[in-house]
Amino acid sequence: MYTIKEVAEKMDVSEHTLRFWAKSGFFPFVQRNQNNIRMFSDKDLEWVKIVKCLRSVGTENKAIKRYIDLCIIGDSTILERYEIIKSTKKKALQQQEELEKQLALLDYKEKFYENLVKGNLKDTWNPMNKFKKETKAV
Repeated sequence: MYTIKEVAEKMDVSEHTLRFWAKSGFFPFVQRNQNNIRMFSDKDLEWVKIVKCLRSVGTENKAIKRYIDLCIIGDSTILERYEIIKSTKKKALQQQEELEKQLALLDYKEKFYENLVKGNLKDTWNPMNKFKKETKAV
């Protein structure tokens, strides 16, 4: 069994976030010890893992709660859970595509600045340099 602090470290999630998720009903089987401290089992860590995954791609709390409730209901909800996972994956792939575009720009800028540092180029990307040229012309 694990405390919130241990789960936070193990799963790379803040204690505050875990408490919020627990209050939101995302961990339906977490028990409390005699001191009323939440204690997570290995099975509870699986719930943390899926909640973290769903949240990381922006799934709303209401949809996460729905997914958890469907899991508890059982196999009769497999189709609906499948659809939730499919739509979440689609959203994640869209985010990945956007991140790849951003990384490509950052790679370009990194190489640009690398050349600036080496003295091979002038800084034509800095808007302030363009502004200085325009104000001199006026």
